[in-house]
Amino acid sequence: MRYNINKDVIHKSVTTLIAGSVLSCLAVGVAQAASLQEIKDSGSIKIAVANEIPYGYMDMSGEAKGAGPDVIRHIMNEMGVDDIEWVTTNFSSLIPGLQANRFDIAAAEMAVLPDRCQQVIYSEPNSSYGEGLLVKEGNPKDLHAFSDFVDGDAKIAIMAGADQLDMLQALGVPQENMVTISSNADAISTVSTGRADAYAATSLTVSELANKSDDVESAGDFKDPVIDGEEVRSWGAFAFNSDNTELRDAVNEALAKYKQTDDWSETLMGYGFSQADVDGSSHHTTEELCTADS
Repeated sequence: MRYNINKDVIHKSVTTLIAGSVLSCLAVGVAQAASLQEIKDSGSIKIAVANEIPYGYMDMSGEAKGAGPDVIRHIMNEMGVDDIEWVTTNFSSLIPGLQANRFDIAAAEMAVLPDRCQQVIYSEPNSSYGEGLLVKEGNPKDLHAFSDFVDGDAKIAIMAGADQLDMLQALGVPQENMVTISSNADAISTVSTGRADAYAATSLTVSELANKSDDVESAGDFKDPVIDGEEVRSWGAFAFNSDNTELRDAVNEALAKYKQTDDWSETLMGYGFSQADVDGSSHHTTEELCTADS
C-alpha cells in the first residue's frame, strides 16, 4: 500500500521534534539539586554507592551495606528521611553523577582531595584508611610498595577515578607500568591472569579481595607510600553537588553528633576499620584536606 507524503507536514514535524529536543536538553542542563527542604518534604533521597566493600555496596539481597550506607542511613533517619533510593554506579561516575544531579549524595567513603573539592563538596570525614597491594598468590615478584613499580617492567593496576593514580604519579611510576580497570570486581582476574602484577587499593579493599580467591593475596610487609615526606592516609566523606550546601550542612550536624557515640565507631569497626582508622577520621577537617596543596 502506498501513502501520499506531505513534505510540508514532514518539515513541520521535524522542526517540532528538533525544537522539543533542544528544550529538553536545556531543561536537563539547568536541572537543580533537590533542596534540603524538598528532601524533607518528600521524605525521600537518592544515594549512590560504587559497590566497593567495605565502603559502600549492595549485598546479595539488594540491601545497601558498608561504612557509608550504614552511617548515612542513620543520619537520614535522624532527619526524618526514611525512603532511600540506592543507586549503584562505577566509582569514576560518582562525581559526574553528582554534578548531573542523578543522585543527591555519594556514600562511597570517597577520599577528600583538593582537585575533587573543585568539583563537588564534602561532609566532614566519616573515616580514614591506609593503602595496600593485591598480588598473585605467593607474591612471585616480591612486591611490597607502590614505589616498587617506579623501575622495571612490573605492572600495577588501578581503578578508574581512584586516588591511587595521584599517588603513583607522585612517586614517579611511569604510565606504561599502570593498567586501568573499571571496578574492583576486575581486580582479581587482572592480577591472577598476569595482566597486571598487582592492584593498588586501600588496605581494606585489598584484604576483602584477597579473601575472595586463593589465586591472590595481600602483599605482606606493605610499606605505606611516602609523598612529600609524609605517609599517605586517606579521609573518606560523603559527597554532594556543589549547590547542595544546606544538605551537606545538615548531614555534618548529624554526623558530628553520631561520631560521639559508640554505635558509630562499632559500625565502622564492624566493617574492618581499625581503632587507628576510627580515631584518625577526626585528625583533619575537610577544609584542611581540600586546601592541602595550597
